[in-house]
Amino acid sequence: MINANNDVSLVLSGGGAHAAYQVGFLRCLADHCPGIRFPILTGISAGAINAAFIANHQGTFPEAVASLSEFWRNLSIDQVYDADAWSFAKKTLHWGVNLLSGGLSTTAAPKSLVDTAPLRKLLQRGFASSDHGITGIRENIRRQNLKALAITATNYTTGQSVTWVQGRDIEMWERPHRHSVMTEITVEQILASTALPIFFPAVKVGDSWYGDGGIRQYAPLSPSLHLGAKCIIAVSTRYKSPLSEASHAVNRGYPSVAQILDVLMNAIFVDLLDQDLLGLERVNRLLENQSLREASNVRLVKAFTLRPSVDLAKVAGKYEPNLPRSFRFLTRRLGTYKTGSYEWLSMIMFDPNYIRTIMDIGEADAHARKEEIEAFLA
Repeated sequence: MINANNDVSLVLSGGGAHAAYQVGFLRCLADHCPGIRFPILTGISAGAINAAFIANHQGTFPEAVASLSEFWRNLSIDQVYDADAWSFAKKTLHWGVNLLSGGLSTTAAPKSLVDTAPLRKLLQRGFASSDHGITGIRENIRRQNLKALAITATNYTTGQSVTWVQGRDIEMWERPHRHSVMTEITVEQILASTALPIFFPAVKVGDSWYGDGGIRQYAPLSPSLHLGAKCIIAVSTRYKSPLSEASHAVNRGYPSVAQILDVLMNAIFVDLLDQDLLGLERVNRLLENQSLREASNVRLVKAFTLRPSVDLAKVAGKYEPNLPRSFRFLTRRLGTYKTGSYEWLSMIMFDPNYIRTIMDIGEADAHARKEEIEAFLA
């Protein structure tokens, strides 16, 4: 099956280590639809790594997915951030000193809990990039194998959501609190989109500092729509629990810091895609009326969503003992061990066993719906 249209988009959302789930879906897609291509690729947060990886590869879609799968399978915590116990303890101590001194301490406060220099080096090697952009992305656009790649980050300096776009025949857009910028995408911009607040350091691009793209991106589907997509495949990393399970109390006592972080992380990085998809469905139902569609000069947009069949955060709980000792000490003090609140922890769980497990879950979920996927793409 080959879709030759220029209006098919793949939307990859955020969620830190959860992005490995998306790779499992892509593996299934490569097996069953080896001739498919996605002219429009958009990524937010860790999904930006996957989107850029596919956009950069100059081989077939199955070859690109195989390379991306190998990248994730070989990933480990020390390749993403510095997990050295002394470095972590020193940063935590410096933060405490600055807090207790009311900011009067001469010791500069750390920029983040961990240093992501290892991830920067890993991506620079993986993309063979330079300050002038990523060669494979530029070449795929030149060959017209790719219409556009869009990556979203949050500008801490202005508070706006910024979508960097590299492509051809593209019109830029501007909306309240979010706008697009035509540019050559670099590793620095990918790093900026993945910079989880407080945990990962902000990244300077141009004259501004940027952080995770999920913070202010209220409409995760909007880059695809602005780029002309009429058919969208969105891979969510949010488990949609049944009401009976969702209503179950994790802890009836006072909420731990870990529980509060779980709710915040979901609200910022995961839930917005579901809300945007719901809005798209409502608009599509209205536009099923042909006369209304013609009068409003808007288009129907088909959307297919894959989401985990199990809670990836609960899966992470099984691998929590594999975290560096300093992390385990901090997270357990925040309440993860007592309440089983692993949502935010799972986003930084770059443990090889956890990554491979959720990749397999993503592939199995896609296989279970392969007939739906094939019918949608047909």
